[in-house]
Amino acid sequence: MTMKLPDEVSETLKSYVYVYIDPRNGQPFYIGKGKGNRIFSHLEDQSETEKVQRIVEIRQNGLEPRIDLLRYGLTDAEAVLVEAAAIDLIGKSNLTNKMAGYHSHSFGRISSQEIIIMASAKETIVKHRALLITINKMYRSDMASDELYEATRGVWVVGPRRENAQYAMAVYQGIVREVYRINKWYPAGTLAYTYRDQQEMKAYKGRWEFDGVIAYDIRDQYVNFSVGKGGQNPIRYVNC
Repeated sequence: MTMKLPDEVSETLKSYVYVYIDPRNGQPFYIGKGKGNRIFSHLEDQSETEKVQRIVEIRQNGLEPRIDLLRYGLTDAEAVLVEAAAIDLIGKSNLTNKMAGYHSHSFGRISSQEIIIMASAKETIVKHRALLITINKMYRSDMASDELYEATRGVWVVGPRRENAQYAMAVYQGIVREVYRINKWYPAGTLAYTYRDQQEMKAYKGRWEFDGVIAYDIRDQYVNFSVGKGGQNPIRYVNC
């Protein structure tokens, strides 16, 4: 039976943010926003998304997902912000949401140390032959050192000019987060990955990844300094 909100209830709710909860363990598995009957629409979804598969598993156990409203009576803009904050709080890795909340990369959950770095970073000029690699979509302030390295080393669309670079700099929001000395370049998927899908890396034909080590001899000149945000291309060549 299709669940439907009465019209008078929809008018009261306006825009809202909701959460789907697995009754088997009480854990949230999806957060969304919407109006009208959006809150129940996933129950009729026939796609093969992780969210739908979870609902199927719950039903196979003779149960139904619990659906709660986090906030209602919101404007569209308010709902966007509440949804993003809720996703950041629970953690996208703990949810079946495909996308992070709106503007989560710019204004999302962040450590106090990170916000100090971003607000106080001084500009610097890169004097070495380097690739500035923007990793805005993958970066988190709590990333392990090895995870940051994997996010930086591949996989990129770079031409022969890459061979002129001695260093690769991981850049998030225009600020250098780490500096690596490049040892050698390889076709995408050649090197082993721990934090990223190995088969996905191999699928990127024509792209490249590098093997390297932290450049301890020069990193203090650049880490936590601003090099500007650049353009749409995640790769910037400097002095090479």
